[in-house]
Amino acid sequence: MIRPVIMAGGVGSRLWPVSRKLYPKQFVSFQPGSPSLFQQSLTRLQGLANIGPAIVVCNHEHRFLVAEQLRAIDLDYDPADVTIILEPEGKNTAPAVALAALAAASEKLDEADDATLLVLAADHVIGNIPAFHQAIAKGAEQAAAGALVTFGIVPEKPETGYGYIRRGAVAGDGFRIDRFVEKPDLETAKAYLESGEYYWNSGMFMFTAATYLTALKTHAGEILQVCEEAWQQCMDDLDFKRIAKEIFQQCPADSIDYAVMEHTRDGEMIPLEAGWNDLGAWSALWEHGEGDGQGNVSQGDVILKDVSGSYIHAESRLVSVIGMEDAVVIETPDVVLVSAKDRVQEVKDIVDIIKQAGRPETDSHVRVYRPWGSYESLADGNCFQVKRLRVNPGAALSLQLHHKRAEHWIVVEGKALVTVGEKEVVLLQNQSTYIPIGTKHRLENREADELVLIEVQCGEYLGEDDIVRFDDVYGRVQT
Repeated sequence: MIRPVIMAGGVGSRLWPVSRKLYPKQFVSFQPGSPSLFQQSLTRLQGLANIGPAIVVCNHEHRFLVAEQLRAIDLDYDPADVTIILEPEGKNTAPAVALAALAAASEKLDEADDATLLVLAADHVIGNIPAFHQAIAKGAEQAAAGALVTFGIVPEKPETGYGYIRRGAVAGDGFRIDRFVEKPDLETAKAYLESGEYYWNSGMFMFTAATYLTALKTHAGEILQVCEEAWQQCMDDLDFKRIAKEIFQQCPADSIDYAVMEHTRDGEMIPLEAGWNDLGAWSALWEHGEGDGQGNVSQGDVILKDVSGSYIHAESRLVSVIGMEDAVVIETPDVVLVSAKDRVQEVKDIVDIIKQAGRPETDSHVRVYRPWGSYESLADGNCFQVKRLRVNPGAALSLQLHHKRAEHWIVVEGKALVTVGEKEVVLLQNQSTYIPIGTKHRLENREADELVLIEVQCGEYLGEDDIVRFDDVYGRVQT
């Protein structure tokens, strides 16, 4: 059985301001109405033979995003069977995959066969799905024979932003791995392309759980030892597997490439030519998108005059651009980014500057996602704040109270069941209620459609930490 392992950690800072710490790029839909990158990483596997439930490794802060986005897509198996592993902190790919391998070995869904892990990043784009499936089928055969397989992307240009793999002797439908090389300069990248012997390092892998754990024990035994201890102390938290923080913090941080693949004699590479892109920077979105007659790719409400070779992304208002070439313009409700297209790798430097200044724009959007839905800040001032709340069908906020603020709720769309003190009331569109300071209250949406309401907060302190939970279906009550 093939168990997809979806690596859904990371913050994607080079795609800031759309990608942020609490809502990173893998959970974003860069085209309105399309699935997120995380959802695509799962749905593109549909139709593969012998596919089993995925194992998702993610940051604990994103657990409800993962669960909600799984619920929203159709898969070849029940999304409830997906194993969601919560890393207390990122330690790179080698420990993350070790946890996934330990999970697969403990679950043993197919007693007749050791699980074959298909390790994928949650933020890649694959254009040619049939070609991708063919490469996976080849990789599965070689993994079953004991190989540690990676997929080498057939290069289209002399790319300096990727590491490379040099192929060795022919092995099955692929090649032995001669060596891994770091990101090259432009002249070296051109030489790699001309030689025909080098492939982009995709960061995708395939091997059995037992093969990987054995290789990790041989080449990076400390990682395996800590991961085994952390897995043994794993706690079930609702539908999640929460890894023991105190133990996992002791784990060395390392990638699969450095920890295993560069040392093993069992490494093999399957060439992949399937329209792959890792969307590592805004220039990659420009390359991946459909351009106009002047080579511009745009999303949202955009008007251009004398603009060429540029990427423009508008989320909340009209964006107009005049007389620019090879530029990137990104608009969100609270941030505007303008950059030369050939300098978008430096966006990460801007993020670091903003973080050092203690500003919130690196962490969260104006729209903040919660397990029950989301809220957006519309206005704020001295002792007041206005938000738009969106509550998913069938979802409920916790039974809670606030010590320092009162709230007014006005229903805009849908039907709300509201608990205020000992009373329950149903609010329809244009109806409202008032929650005094210190009063227990709860908001529920028991309908099939989204509930939208305006919340007006008034009080001396309006921080999100002024909350006492008494009952919560998402396990957030402090005991």
